[in-house]
Amino acid sequence: MVDILHRIGVTSSPDDVYAALTTVDGLANWWTEDTDGDANLGGVIRFRFVPGGFDMKVLEAQPAERVLWEVVDGPEEWIGTQVRFELKQEDDFTIVLFRHEGWKEPGEFMYHCSTKWATFLMSLKRLVETGEGEPAPRDVAISNWH
Repeated sequence: MVDILHRIGVTSSPDDVYAALTTVDGLANWWTEDTDGDANLGGVIRFRFVPGGFDMKVLEAQPAERVLWEVVDGPEEWIGTQVRFELKQEDDFTIVLFRHEGWKEPGEFMYHCSTKWATFLMSLKRLVETGEGEPAPRDVAISNWH
């Protein structure tokens, strides 16, 4: 198994970052505008993009510390993988340790997804710091896969 890993620092509190990760409105403002569902523990959140989408079951939601989702619907490569956000305070920053874990192999789609996750994590940072993210469809297109 292989994982996508990223780290960003956000000049805001862990509570503010956590809110952007655990509410439908928060998620729609940094990842994709077409977000709905139940963001509570045990709920399923639906994220839709131009080429398709993903359904995530909320497995963990520890305020200001951790969010964990399992992919229950979407591209075959994503089914059964998990998306994890670990939060910790360091000086004036909330550090977000991101992991999309459990990929079967590092294929070209994984490379694409790694780059897209990086752009969306920067959108999360902008949202929390400035109030304005760049969710899909306003995100940076990096290829014909978007």
